[in-house]
Amino acid sequence: MSSVDPRIDAFIAKAEPFAQPILSHLRDMIHRACPGVTETIKWGRPAFENDGRMLGVLGAFKAHASLSLWRMGDAGETTGKEVDASGQFGRLTSLADLPEEGELIRIIQATATARGEAKPKPKAPPRPELAVPEELAAALDGAPAAKAAWDTFAPSHRREYSEWIGEAKRPETRAARVAQAIEWLAEGKSRNWKYQR
Repeated sequence: MSSVDPRIDAFIAKAEPFAQPILSHLRDMIHRACPGVTETIKWGRPAFENDGRMLGVLGAFKAHASLSLWRMGDAGETTGKEVDASGQFGRLTSLADLPEEGELIRIIQATATARGEAKPKPKAPPRPELAVPEELAAALDGAPAAKAAWDTFAPSHRREYSEWIGEAKRPETRAARVAQAIEWLAEGKSRNWKYQR
């Protein structure tokens, strides 16, 4: 095996006795399928990278072990056990739960060479503008500089002020927040100006 990480040896040694031969076998199969694979630990679990890309991770639990292959779906591979556990091979309690060696190696190799298309994250629809609290609207009408800044702010900045004032339960708190908002707005400051650089 190439690029063996001693932390994975320690992980396997600490696993439940039933899981140790499963984890050792899976590790061996991954190395046989992808001789250039690199071992590491990610998320506290044995992880395998191939050509600088994530290939898969092993898991060891009290009653089962697991193998999760990162791009197995992109490779068009399925086992029918994907929903049974945290890996595509279901809850592994013995070596008999795994496909035969040749099939397992084939699946790992197909996964290692799969190149899924980058899927852009769907853009969230814009949030509707929040109603301006009456007290703030009245104060803005009497403060031209603050009103001018308010009108140039993005909806997200106006929302921050409106939410901050709207969250106040007591009239005194609302009045204090409106006064503070008008002062900051007159200076062209957003609600969270202290945290911006």
